[in-house]
Amino acid sequence: MLNVIQDSHRQKNAEALARLGVGIRRCVKCPLHKSRKHAVPGEGHARAPILLIGEAPGAFEDQQGRPFCGRAGQFPDGLLERCALKRSDVFITNSVKCRPPNNRPPHSKELQTCYKHWLRRQIDIIDPEIIVLFGNIPVRQLLHVNRSLKELHGQFYQKADRLYQIQYHPAAGMRFPNLGAAMARDFEKLSRFSQRPKPRRRHKDD
Repeated sequence: MLNVIQDSHRQKNAEALARLGVGIRRCVKCPLHKSRKHAVPGEGHARAPILLIGEAPGAFEDQQGRPFCGRAGQFPDGLLERCALKRSDVFITNSVKCRPPNNRPPHSKELQTCYKHWLRRQIDIIDPEIIVLFGNIPVRQLLHVNRSLKELHGQFYQKADRLYQIQYHPAAGMRFPNLGAAMARDFEKLSRFSQRPKPRRRHKDD
């Protein structure tokens, strides 16, 4: 009976995320839609214990409409393996869903708009045990912390009823071996979140 209930909740979540995905792909709520090829809603498990949030789609992601694809995707996939996880076990998305022109950092208004209309709703639906923040942009967007990642990486933060871990961005880990090694060590701390040890918070439609 419990498995039936869990499957039902997962199906509801998957349907809700799919509806959000349609809205994200059609979104014109900020100027980023003008230069995108494809919006990138994110992908993964509808009831993922771990939610990974990057900064913004890059060129490959804009072409494919998928997060962390191509060579950039291989690095986080390798990190997940350290926790005995696959990409399909987690959910991966970004602070903004459209690629900024010339890969510039997203502007504050763009971050606020994407969070209000899309990212916050994704977090509420998935209801993860922990949210991993890749890079300064999601750290500022969700935690309002503006300090060096050298100080922050690997640390856990509690905000309201959410638990977060701060990480370097995978692009930095790929480029600099010392940062990549630090990310690997930090990711190993996430292994205890690969299974759900406690009951999920109840949604209004549960």
